[in-house]
Amino acid sequence: MNQIRFYLNLSAERYLSYYQGVARSISVVSVDGRRVEFPAEHLRRFVSHDGVRGEFVLKFDGDNRFTALERLGDLPPKG
Repeated sequence: MNQIRFYLNLSAERYLSYYQGVARSISVVSVDGRRVEFPAEHLRRFVSHDGVRGEFVLKFDGDNRFTALERLGDLPPKG
């Protein structure tokens, strides 16, 4: 199984455009520099009043099909 780790800091207002269907996919850059795009609907269970924030791992199969999205933890401290 393949996976991509990334950090996301998406405000609640910004996520609202995804929730309302204005934007349907999320594009992120992984910690190793790869760009990946996936349906915004996969973030719904991670939305809080602050938006969607944290470190995530996107898992996909050998045919590059989505299998899972997991939240690993908080954003790293700034510095």
